[in-house]
Amino acid sequence: MSESVDVAIIGGGAAGLMCALTAGRRGKRVRVIEHANRVGKKILMSGGGRCNFTNTGTTPANFLSANPHYCKSALARYTPASFIAMVDAHGIAWHEKELGQLFCDTSSKQIVRMLLDECASAGVRIETSCSVDRVRAVGGGFRLDTGSGSIDCAALVVATGGLSIPSMGASGFGYELARQFGHEVLPTRAGLVPLTLSGKHQERLQDLSGVALPVVSSCKDMQFKADMLITHRGLSGPAILQISSYWQPGDELLIDLLPDMDVVDFLVEQQRSRPAAEFRTVLGDVLPRRLAQRLCEIQLGSKPMRQYRESELRRVAAALCAWPIVASGTEGYRTAEVTLGGVDTDQLSSSTMQSRKVDGLYFIGEVVDVTGHLGGYNFQWAWASGHAAGSAA
Repeated sequence: MSESVDVAIIGGGAAGLMCALTAGRRGKRVRVIEHANRVGKKILMSGGGRCNFTNTGTTPANFLSANPHYCKSALARYTPASFIAMVDAHGIAWHEKELGQLFCDTSSKQIVRMLLDECASAGVRIETSCSVDRVRAVGGGFRLDTGSGSIDCAALVVATGGLSIPSMGASGFGYELARQFGHEVLPTRAGLVPLTLSGKHQERLQDLSGVALPVVSSCKDMQFKADMLITHRGLSGPAILQISSYWQPGDELLIDLLPDMDVVDFLVEQQRSRPAAEFRTVLGDVLPRRLAQRLCEIQLGSKPMRQYRESELRRVAAALCAWPIVASGTEGYRTAEVTLGGVDTDQLSSSTMQSRKVDGLYFIGEVVDVTGHLGGYNFQWAWASGHAAGSAA
């Protein structure tokens, strides 16, 4: 015996819950099926447990996609202000950390509780620890064979997320469903992920693990100003996570180690005022000392400032402003915050997220080929794409 609903949603993450409460508010009978033992696991771990739930500066330029225009419609119709209004209505205190990034004052559990309360008030049924074993198109709708019986639905929303952080239950199930119904899935890879070094590049830096500093990371035509962290295996920190979504093996990656300084002017002034000082000492005043020492050992050399010609100072300054990093790869999906690539947006409606191939089939959130920068943008895409599908399904 099968249950019949208007909308079935596979996936109880941010996008799935937003879609569910939106459709439920329209009076639709909604069922959410989540294979994990609880919903919203990524929400709970986000922002160090305080959930960077949106970014007030969200624009389409903050997203990567084979079609950079695809995200515009959904983002325009459900803005950060829309989500903030719901947060405020639930009395959740929040603060802006930097660059428009909004966090809960207390706990990310408040965001999950808000979404669950909204779903409950809209009559949404949520089932956790429930597998979906088979999906078929049946009589103008769909039939889902699940671990707790069959569900017939007029509309099916796939909100299964990507491949990042498999320890939390991530899988390629959404991509398999897309292919089953004739959709193209663009190649996937880890995004917002630490970079790894190997050989001499790793050996030179691994004992500096824990050293952090503000930098500008650059790759291709993109650059990000944020902190960089040296790790045992390579490089991390926001500046590296951001650029990792653009970097691929073989690409040139450059780091400006002194982004807020006219380095030539600084070195000339130091040469005038401290002629006897060793270059490594001068550099250690503006960079973490251990890093300054290592750079002098492996690349820059060091001698008293008085001994440098101006051309040498310019060469050293250029090296500090464009330090080349030879990364060997990334830490992969294990630690990646997002998955790049996914269901091809050319075969989806940008206003409703509905398949152009199969009526009543929708794809939202991370499973789609839309990936945000670090800083709350991926949650805003989840809210916006979930709202778009929930308003239409």
